[in-house]
Amino acid sequence: MDLDGIALVDHHAHAVLRARPASLDEFRGLFSESGDPRQWPHVATGIAYRRAMRELAGLLGVEPTEEAVYAHRLAAEPRDYVRRLVEATNTELLLLDDGYPPEDVGLSWEEFAGWAGVPARPVLRLETHTLEDAAAARGRGYVALKTIAAYRGGLDRVAEHVVSALEANEATGAPLPVQVHCGFGDSDLHLWRSDPSYLKPLVERFSATPFVLLHCYPFVREAGWLAHVYGNVWFDLSLTIPHVSQPAQALREALELAPVSKLLYASDAARTPELYFLAARWWRRALAEVLPELLAEDEAEEAARLILRDNARLLYRL
Repeated sequence: MDLDGIALVDHHAHAVLRARPASLDEFRGLFSESGDPRQWPHVATGIAYRRAMRELAGLLGVEPTEEAVYAHRLAAEPRDYVRRLVEATNTELLLLDDGYPPEDVGLSWEEFAGWAGVPARPVLRLETHTLEDAAAARGRGYVALKTIAAYRGGLDRVAEHVVSALEANEATGAPLPVQVHCGFGDSDLHLWRSDPSYLKPLVERFSATPFVLLHCYPFVREAGWLAHVYGNVWFDLSLTIPHVSQPAQALREALELAPVSKLLYASDAARTPELYFLAARWWRRALAEVLPELLAEDEAEEAARLILRDNARLLYRL
């Protein structure tokens, strides 16, 4: 299947850093969740990273080496570079987390939307806002709430501030979807406490609230099970794609149980714009490989459109 013509709704992403990477090693670190500089030389040996350099070189018209890609990055005007990479994704709408990166080092979500040339709507991060902000979020133009409780004690013991925000959100009578970081991330979290299965009590308690499980690796099957049994649970493979070396395998696991209507496209691109391009390319490629294995041709094309665009538009009332 050729899925390039389906415009994307990227339902979870971030702005980028203002400063260019100061070294090749720092550039490598942007393609990893590791904040340890000792790890960054090892990033260059990663399967996904090496594939990324070839993909980026092809887009940018440079030699297929990390040195050539990095040199092009340094020489490019930052706004033009962002625009070029995002335009190559055929994205029609971005939903941007307003809590990361901090605005002292990164663009605001509004600035990034202007650089990218794509309409955007904000997602309110509960950990950086007051309870009053969360309760009034829809009226202030937010399309979702987002929590990083997995980093703040774990999903097995969600902080009272987050629970209170969920109560206020549901009390509005038209609760916004709540995005929840699940699975891997940087070293601040305890991976086992980010298993989305821990969310079962909250999903049942706040049954009118749509929960959207983000990232999910390595708990893709657990997330798929939750989306299979609960009418108020959706999930994605953002961050998982583009970081894993076998995105098609992650997609197969996601669809073992979950309905197609419960899986959403997102990049979780953050800090560096190359991740927007890589996520879009590898998501489309994985869908084109996996869906025809599972569905008839017309059903596969419909499923791809739902995952890449229509599910998010329906869920977030866009």
